[in-house]
This record gives sequence, C-alpha cells and structure tokens, in this order.
Amino acid sequence: MSVGELLIIGGAEKKCPQGEVLNLFVDLARRRSGAIGIIPTASEIPEEVCEDYIRTFHQLDVKDLDILSITSREEADSPEIRTRIESLAAVFITGGDQSRLADIIRGTVLHEALMDTWRDGLILGGTSAGASIMAHQMIVAADTKLEDDKLKVELGVGFGFLDKFIIDQHFSQRGRFDRLLSAIAENREVIGIGIDENTAILVKNDQFKVFGEHQVLVIDGRNSDFVEIIASENGSEELTIANFTLHTLTKGYRFDLIKRQLIKKEKMK
Repeated sequence: MSVGELLIIGGAEKKCPQGEVLNLFVDLARRRSGAIGIIPTASEIPEEVCEDYIRTFHQLDVKDLDILSITSREEADSPEIRTRIESLAAVFITGGDQSRLADIIRGTVLHEALMDTWRDGLILGGTSAGASIMAHQMIVAADTKLEDDKLKVELGVGFGFLDKFIIDQHFSQRGRFDRLLSAIAENREVIGIGIDENTAILVKNDQFKVFGEHQVLVIDGRNSDFVEIIASENGSEELTIANFTLHTLTKGYRFDLIKRQLIKKEKMK
C-alpha cells in the first residue's frame, strides 16, 4: 500500500458544510474504514478547539470521531496509543503552537504510530501549527526587531512526513514572506511552501494540488549563486540573495516536488 495523502492547510479553514477544505478531508477519510482522529495537542484550549471540529464534522455527517487528548509525553507513550492510531481512517492535527506539538509528541509512540500507519495509507490533515509540523524542519520563531524591521528566524524539527521542505501558514494574511525567505536562504536545498488561510495543498505521489480560496507560494533557492546574511550588532539579519525561484499557485494547479516546477493545467491528467 502507498503512503497516505497529506492535506496541509494554511489555517482558518471554513468550518461549515460549505467549507471546501474540510469537505475534501472527509471525502479522503471515507475511502478508508475507521474513525477520524483529532489531535488538539498544539492548542492550550484543546476542549474548545475540539468542540469546533466535532460540530463541523457532525455537520459533514461524520459521527465516528476519536479525540486524542494528549497533553504530555507520558500520554503520547501510552501502550494503547498505537492500537488507537492503527484503527483510524484519518487523523486531523489542529492549530496552536507547533513547538508544543513537537515537545509533547515527536519521538514518542504516538509519533511512530502516525508515521508507520501513514506509510500504510493513513490520511493525515493538519491546519496552522498542524501544517507546519508535517515537514522535517519548521519555523518555530521569527523575532522582529522593531527599530530596523529585520527578522531572525529560528527553526525546529517537525514530524518529518515531508523531507526537505519548510511549510509556513497564515501566509499572506500575516505577512510571512520575509521569514520564509530567510529560512530558505539559510537552507537552500529545502523548498519553502507558504499556504494562505482557507487554502490547502493535497500531497500525493511527489506532487501537490491546491484547493481552497487563496494561493500557495513556493520559494526555491537551490539554484541561487549568491546568498549573504549579515548579522547586525543588535542580533537582526540583513539578507542579500540572487537567483531564487518563486512560484505562486492558485486553486486547481499542481506542483511537482521532485522537478520543482509548476504542472500547467493543460498537462494535468
């Protein structure tokens, strides 16, 4: 069996029967048998977050839900957690703080079970922090120095369903181009993917397709022949780069993650 599809959402997806992104997640989950699991660990108010998703999934005629209320590494390492994950059709990881997600879950039995079951076809969805955590590397902080408006980006380690990618979310709405560009400038073999709110990419077979309301931006610095990052005395960074490749994709377009290029609609199957 091939690995499961990844539905990676830029946050603030519409939680209503007309919401395209969550409808897509439910349609994917219905191809498999089992419940939909919800992991609200990223949030400091997991009960409220779960209430929103439970209500929305019920509106989408999904009744079989398993809430994995994991708040500690001890719970993430519990013996029964693997059995619970293996029984699911799909898992949805909510928003919040991606560092909190990594601190509690990465390297535990839960993380290993998610990885193993995904390799056997489990559908994985994640929004906001749940989107950033999908890649091996993730942005965990981007401090702005107000006096000179420069950024210093800090990276952490995510769950690793995607290698050599950094995913950023709430992208256009929160003006995150500079921080993703800075992250890629320091990691030129890595592709940066910025996803707008109520927008998602569906990753399958080394490609992704865009769904939802807005756009997805891809930054590729692999062919750059010049990057200079100068640290100022106050700890901020000043960036000079050349020959980075930028792609923007809207709904219906696909991107080849191996060839690192847009797949034009007339060539799509």
